[in-house]
Amino acid sequence: MTDHILIERRDAVQVIRMNRPDKKNALTRAMYGKMSEALAAGDADPAVRVHVFLGVPGAFSAGNDLTDFLAVATGGEGGSEVWEFLLALARSQKPMVSGVDGIAVGIGTTLNLHCDLTFATPRTLFRTPFVDLGLVPEAGSSLLVPQVLGRQGAFALLALGEGLSAEQARAAGLIHQVVEEGGLEAAVLAAAARIAAKPPQALRIARDLMRGPREPLLARIEEETALFRERLKSDEARAALMAFMERKK
Repeated sequence: MTDHILIERRDAVQVIRMNRPDKKNALTRAMYGKMSEALAAGDADPAVRVHVFLGVPGAFSAGNDLTDFLAVATGGEGGSEVWEFLLALARSQKPMVSGVDGIAVGIGTTLNLHCDLTFATPRTLFRTPFVDLGLVPEAGSSLLVPQVLGRQGAFALLALGEGLSAEQARAAGLIHQVVEEGGLEAAVLAAAARIAAKPPQALRIARDLMRGPREPLLARIEEETALFRERLKSDEARAALMAFMERKK
């Protein structure tokens, strides 16, 4: 289980790599927990200046492991690791860069909303099928996506469930650059190294100014989380999740 999230240090860059290729990087509670710990440790370490998120070839993340969701939907408890990770993203004190290749579903899309630079390959598709599963947007996406895509673009992505290609995401300003598959990791690490070489205090201030006050974002994540957890226990979500798991069989 521990090797599903690999943490690597490259000079001043901390690389957090999702590494569950057999499940297309569907995230378990343990994986969320390890990523939260990595963000906290990196923020506390003066030697770390940038966080990088990477996946595996063809899969950044297929989203939350739905067996975890189904367990809650059918009467179980838990899942705090998910919400703690979402708050850790919003609170991170150091720049975050992501490299997305292929599948980017749910948190595989919304994680990038918190990154300062995102690179993606031409075969990447960003999708957030929350409503299809009887759920609601998370990670502050109901606040952040309308700021980038406008209300109708946000509705198409977050409610209608329409996907965005990498080029569409770039044109809309949701990501920074589209690069070929073979050059993705090199482009991400080169950008991270450039960021790490900047004067750290000036960079922190500039980043904070661009991000604005965090309180509205943190409050929205808390609001979404409460509604998401409520929806997980609804008959609607339970039926949608069970139907999805049955189709997968």
